[in-house]
Amino acid sequence: MHKRIEAHIRWLQSELERADEDIDQTIRQSPIWREQEDLLKSVPGIGPVVSRTMLAELPELGSLNRKQIAALVGVAPLNWDSGLLRGRRVIWGGRAHVRTALYMAALAASRHNPVIREFYRRLRAAGKKPNVALVACMRKLVVILNAMLKHRVPWCPVVAQIP
Repeated sequence: MHKRIEAHIRWLQSELERADEDIDQTIRQSPIWREQEDLLKSVPGIGPVVSRTMLAELPELGSLNRKQIAALVGVAPLNWDSGLLRGRRVIWGGRAHVRTALYMAALAASRHNPVIREFYRRLRAAGKKPNVALVACMRKLVVILNAMLKHRVPWCPVVAQIP
């Protein structure tokens, strides 16, 4: 049984490699996708997995405004109010696969991207909980990516800091 499981794992790994090669080839053959992937990967914290997830799962990226793209991904703070009750703002809905990839990107960016790192530190210094600050970084990151694709400009930390 152990040998059959190992053989199956090897087969799954080879299929995964083949799928990655197919995705690489498809992106290389499309000038639009190649340009978009290059723009996305120019941001510190965005790697091939996140850029491809954005291209595949979020084709609207670059065509919506900042509020619409944040709501579509599911990182926009929404009211949790009813009558006289005024609750905390929460995020929900949106595209879970994109949000998951964006979480990992924001985690990496909060350490290696100077703009997102400063934003995260400022929120933590203001008393925000780590996860709340990270979700805010996710939102900021997706808004920056949206603007980059909309205007077709590569990453520039000085421009990204302008509110």
